[in-house]
Amino acid sequence: MAKMKAIVKARPERGLWMEDVPLPEVGHNDVLIKIKKTAVCGTDLHIYRWDEWAQKTIKPPLVIGHEYVGTVAAMGSEVTGLRIGDRVTGEGHIACGICRNCRRGRQHICEKTIGIGVNTNGAFAEYVVVPSSNVLKINKVIPDEIVSIMDPLGNATHTTLSFPIIGEDVLVTGAGLIGSMCIAIARFAGARYVVATETNPYRIELAKQMGANKVINPLKESLDDVVKEFQIRGFDIGLECSGSPEAFNDMVAHMYNSGKISMLGIPPSHTYVDWDKIIFKGITIKGIYGREMFETWYHMEQMLMSGLDISPMITHRLKADEFEKAFEIMDEGNCGKVILDWE
Repeated sequence: MAKMKAIVKARPERGLWMEDVPLPEVGHNDVLIKIKKTAVCGTDLHIYRWDEWAQKTIKPPLVIGHEYVGTVAAMGSEVTGLRIGDRVTGEGHIACGICRNCRRGRQHICEKTIGIGVNTNGAFAEYVVVPSSNVLKINKVIPDEIVSIMDPLGNATHTTLSFPIIGEDVLVTGAGLIGSMCIAIARFAGARYVVATETNPYRIELAKQMGANKVINPLKESLDDVVKEFQIRGFDIGLECSGSPEAFNDMVAHMYNSGKISMLGIPPSHTYVDWDKIIFKGITIKGIYGREMFETWYHMEQMLMSGLDISPMITHRLKADEFEKAFEIMDEGNCGKVILDWE
């Protein structure tokens, strides 16, 4: 049986391991992709740490990873529209195609979603098999490294563009990897002011690079002062990317009446919410999960081709064999996106 190298969650404990695993089989509607580059995601970090979420979700052994770029190496007999050698990436959520949400164009909230690298073997390997319906050819003007992080860019795009943003004042809570991309998209899409809150000094600087008008550490500074500085009554759009109860309630307190919040961060289940402010301000809150398939992919490809620059987000480049170092860097948090080269 043919073998390949892959990064595997082999045991139910902290860590990951490079192993030789069987080359995946290609079904009638599948595409075999030879991996060029992969990017480490926060989800991968949860799996590496073997935290509470990972323990409930992951069933070892599992090849992890879902952010990648590669080339078509083989195709099933029913696949059309692709050729051997095409450069591609893939949507990381496999939808069932037949539930009510799938049939009304809401595949991103399919009842039976399967996550690549979470519920089935992923892309941190020399090859990955993906259903052809999930495979996307990306315009050649977009570099490989950027294509490899389009999956998380899609989360940021979905978050930022869920509500009309032209001329609006935007607050981003949590300027981590996705939050910082939200900043860049908001500026690109025509927001007036984009303000971010973040406690990590490294990521404060990254948020500034991505175009924030103001970045504050909420442990040391107050949004009250920012509102006064910009002479606004409050924020029109909130992009919650932190998962912090304190950050969310600070956002709610500083939203303008009828403001709209896109909620990507996942707060703890015990989070207290000031419902009075949400109700009496008439605030709309939308939960964000993944990418809207496949309109979000269209939007981000067109933005990248039209000048959106997210290259500062890529801060570390390592060989696939150096994956342990990559996860140590991610675990420390002083980084943007970390790319692993499989070529």
